[in-house]
Amino acid sequence: MSTLADPVPGGRPGEVDRARALSGELAGRGVHGVVLAYVDTAGVTRVKTVPTVGLASAAAWGVGMSPVFDTFLADDRIVTTDVLGSPDGDLRLYPDLDALVVLAAQPGWAWAPVDRITQDGAAHPACSRTFLRRTVAAAGARGLSFRAGIEIEWSLGLDSAPPGEFVPATAGPAYGAIRQVELSACTADLLAACAAQEVRVEQVHPEYAPGQFEISTAALDPVGAADVSVLVRQTIRAVARRHGLRVSFSPAVVARGVGNGGHVHLSAWRDGANLHTGGDGPYGMTGDAEAFTAGVLARLPALTAVTAPSPASRLRLRPSQWAGVFTAWGLETREAALRLVRGTAGRRTEGANLEVKPVDLAANPYLALGSLIAAGLDGVASGARLPEETRGDPAALDPGTAAVRGVRRLPESLADAVKEFAADEVLRGVLGPVLADAVTAVRRGEIEGVAGLDDERIAAAYRWVY
Repeated sequence: MSTLADPVPGGRPGEVDRARALSGELAGRGVHGVVLAYVDTAGVTRVKTVPTVGLASAAAWGVGMSPVFDTFLADDRIVTTDVLGSPDGDLRLYPDLDALVVLAAQPGWAWAPVDRITQDGAAHPACSRTFLRRTVAAAGARGLSFRAGIEIEWSLGLDSAPPGEFVPATAGPAYGAIRQVELSACTADLLAACAAQEVRVEQVHPEYAPGQFEISTAALDPVGAADVSVLVRQTIRAVARRHGLRVSFSPAVVARGVGNGGHVHLSAWRDGANLHTGGDGPYGMTGDAEAFTAGVLARLPALTAVTAPSPASRLRLRPSQWAGVFTAWGLETREAALRLVRGTAGRRTEGANLEVKPVDLAANPYLALGSLIAAGLDGVASGARLPEETRGDPAALDPGTAAVRGVRRLPESLADAVKEFAADEVLRGVLGPVLADAVTAVRRGEIEGVAGLDDERIAAAYRWVY
């Protein structure tokens, strides 16, 4: 469970005493330091660490870090906006004590996500975790809550490979028993680490691409889901290193073939009831669930600037590869960008949800979830309705049918996605000018950085970044 209130200088009531007690408890468990983590606009997890004895001070007064990181690119170059990107200023990182865990695969360390506030105590306008918390709170004011989960796909390579190269750590067919056997010790250690960290794993299995695996965790509140996504990736990296393996979460580890996704599952709830089942709309959706889905569908072209934000993302977003590259929806249709999941008979009350497929792990999960929820809420506010569903592969639709259903290809370049985002007043409005400008500036910086590179060199540039 994550704290849903902004931090305050000096600490919220009782928080410093709690941090002091936690510090002693952690020390007794052999923990020497705490990793304070957040995700920047480019999708890179940035950290500072404090000794365990310093946790109370961090809870009271935060830990300093420059706001310049909001305009860092994936290769650590810096771009600027009107208010971000200069060497001036400072922020305070405040750990969320409710989300603090001891890292099972990194002996001696604990981990906590942070919220960022200014030196004057105001919420930092580019803090993506604060953005998500406030989006969830705005939905709560309308009587809506959400459950979310982010699938994590990753590619395992040999750490002994030549620098920069990817050599799959396992062979064998997609979803094959051979892969599971060859890396059974690694994946068993991953399950053990997740259990020790109280992360509920739904499944972990070999995936489609060479050396690729996927893990799915239980649905949580959106902030908790984003936190767990960051925590689990930290854990996967640490476990893999102990087995002489290297991990890539890049959307495209190589230029051709199926890439790594980060599909988002979302369900809207009101008064304890799942709105994606038990209604009179398509496949049992309530009117609000249909409107929410329609709101996300309408803004998908602009949303991809947030959900698939890397030049490497475009190498994954190709037709007929289950990446969901058309503005289409359908029941259990894995080629549609929005896949309605009804759930198994007898468990639909808890299992029905919306899967958003054009999402990868270059995305900042807080930005991605907050933007998706904001788009859906706009659909609820306007009473939006879905067009006719698409069955099968949208790439096979004739142009006339596609036009009637509003089915079109999502932006084929990051530049086109940024144009859609820059023109979308709803998304820019909910993000606010500082965060929205950071998104566009960082994306344009990434575009400039790969100008003239072919697909192979783009894949190589981002292979080990995420």
